[in-house]
Amino acid sequence: MRAFAEAAVRHWDYPRGVGGVRVLLDFAAECGVPVTPVDPALFTSPGAAVPAGVELGVVRELAAALPDGGIDLGRRYHVTTFGMLGYAVLSSRTLAAAIDVTLRYLDLSYIFCLPRITVDGGQGRMELDDSALPGDVAGFLVDRDLSAILQVVGELLPGGIGLSGASLRRPAPAAPAHEGVLGLVPEFDAAVNAVTFPLAELDRPLPQADPVTVADCEARCRDLVQARRTRTGVTGAVRAELAAVGGITRSAAEVAARLLLGERTLRRRLAEAGTTFRELREEVRHALAEGLLTDGALPVADVATRVGYAESASFIHAFTRWTGQTPAAFRRAVADRPLRS
Repeated sequence: MRAFAEAAVRHWDYPRGVGGVRVLLDFAAECGVPVTPVDPALFTSPGAAVPAGVELGVVRELAAALPDGGIDLGRRYHVTTFGMLGYAVLSSRTLAAAIDVTLRYLDLSYIFCLPRITVDGGQGRMELDDSALPGDVAGFLVDRDLSAILQVVGELLPGGIGLSGASLRRPAPAAPAHEGVLGLVPEFDAAVNAVTFPLAELDRPLPQADPVTVADCEARCRDLVQARRTRTGVTGAVRAELAAVGGITRSAAEVAARLLLGERTLRRRLAEAGTTFRELREEVRHALAEGLLTDGALPVADVATRVGYAESASFIHAFTRWTGQTPAAFRRAVADRPLRS
């Protein structure tokens, strides 16, 4: 049975090329959405990378103004938008080979929802995991990422691929645009974000395949990701472990073991990166708490439990220290936030 590797990154919080921010800013300008300015010097620095939080900040402003705009935004991403990774994909032998190279160098993309490819009988299946994303942008980013993936596939293979099914965790929008991209009406309010397709699509040859070009592009991709991972690897890996389901309660020793490190080695590497295990856990707790409170589905006591606090009082004290307001006040402020038109 065919199997695909797991994505090279396990969390959306990895440094990104500035091209992703440029696409967002161009889309915002086209739609007349005012967003917080981004330092223009970034766009003149060759090879510049920005923290994922910078890109997420622009996404958040777009999602607030255009909550159902993710599908349209996704169409703005093209094979060449992804630089060297895009050229590696374009010159791959088959769609399966293009997927493989994408998963191995996923941190050269701008994706926020982590993909997982599986095969079941005669069907291929791609899931997009949005579980670590803040609730106020998750649905928007699933739409954006899925639309962008299908846009790129359509450029690789004339006519794209014929999907046989689709499900999305988000509620159905007032004016759905999904059918125009997916070729079918997805199931909304589903348990997972997923699309299925005939397995034969994976073996379709790509018209611009070239073994010499793909080898050269992959070598350049390796150089790029090694430079980025050297700078951010340990902190990103720890964040990913803590943000995983049940991960927030893991001790430093448990996380170190999962990363195949000794606890002292892990703490030393975090110190070299200018942080500590405790600080990273606080960052992850803060992000998870804001996402759960924004989503609004859980009472404060259950949010406290989800982010690793045995008592609500301890969580309320910590959240107030992080944000300057109580969880209840934060939730009210989010609920009262007007949508921009």
